[in-house]
Amino acid sequence: MKILHAAALAASLAQPAAADPFEDFGTAMKYGLPLAAAVCAARDDRLEDFAIRGALQAVVVLGLKTWLDGTPISVRPNGQGRGFPSGHSASAAFGAADLAGKCFPDDRAAGIGLYGAAGLTAASRVHAGEHTMQQALTGALIGFTFGAADFGIGTEGASFSVGMRF
Repeated sequence: MKILHAAALAASLAQPAAADPFEDFGTAMKYGLPLAAAVCAARDDRLEDFAIRGALQAVVVLGLKTWLDGTPISVRPNGQGRGFPSGHSASAAFGAADLAGKCFPDDRAAGIGLYGAAGLTAASRVHAGEHTMQQALTGALIGFTFGAADFGIGTEGASFSVGMRF
């Protein structure tokens, strides 16, 4: 429950002054989901692995944005560059996958809510005209991959867990 309170606090602090509420939600989840996952990682004594995976996810996203800038895939709907992939989508999916797979691995309702929030974050970026669907989905896939992974740093071994076992 403390994780959800931390996410709610982060979401309220991340709100811009005057923007579309759906876009505000996406921005809040960009920060709130990874923050809640960090709180859980600290609680579970796996913060080092979490931080390395989060940093690598950010490096991949920023590296792709820089490397592909000026190419057609990186053009945002508003005509600006550095749109591929969506950093908001990557960050939210990273937090959701870490939380669902490591903090709530057997709680389907939590998994549905977390992955749903990450999906809505990607949709909010398309809705805001900041990204194409391809840019948002690619960002979400990158974040999901790093969030579900476990490099085994400080633990017994590497793994990959998405939670929501069927």
